[in-house]
Amino acid sequence: MHCNPLLTLLKNYQTFDQHEQEMVTRTIDFVQANPNCFERTSQIGHITGSAWVIDETKQYALLMHHQKLDRWFQPGGHADGESNILEVAIKEATEETGLSIIKTLSNSIFDVDIHLIPENKKEAAHFHYDIRFLFEADKETVLKINSESKELKWIKLVEIKNFNDSESVMRMVRKTNL
Repeated sequence: MHCNPLLTLLKNYQTFDQHEQEMVTRTIDFVQANPNCFERTSQIGHITGSAWVIDETKQYALLMHHQKLDRWFQPGGHADGESNILEVAIKEATEETGLSIIKTLSNSIFDVDIHLIPENKKEAAHFHYDIRFLFEADKETVLKINSESKELKWIKLVEIKNFNDSESVMRMVRKTNL
């Protein structure tokens, strides 16, 4: 089954807190109940892959000002049928930032989050079951904005709360230097 590698990653993942554990449990249940979980056509929700990209000093993270949602987030996006979510996160990070060299710091999951995507002109409200991985890149590399973002910026971890103070993002900030 094409879901087994993701289920193995999720079952072996050590969560940060009880809230994240609940999201991991819900994600496992979702994947087991929805064989099409990697497809955008799954209208109740789908698996997405994100990249928490930090610099070598672990003092900065790369965020993008999302065009549609008008908020700052880590790079990431839809699996569109790809079941290797680490590869999805790498692809999204390179496409959305222009980074050509990105170092995978671990093949294990860095964070799991479930968030509701609001209804828009093209689709009903639905959930993203977001699987996040940790990467490193040179913050001196020239970044390239694509159509999905308004801006890209390396932000000091201690200042990220001024851009996005959601628990989803702040949990990754807290995990960065563990």
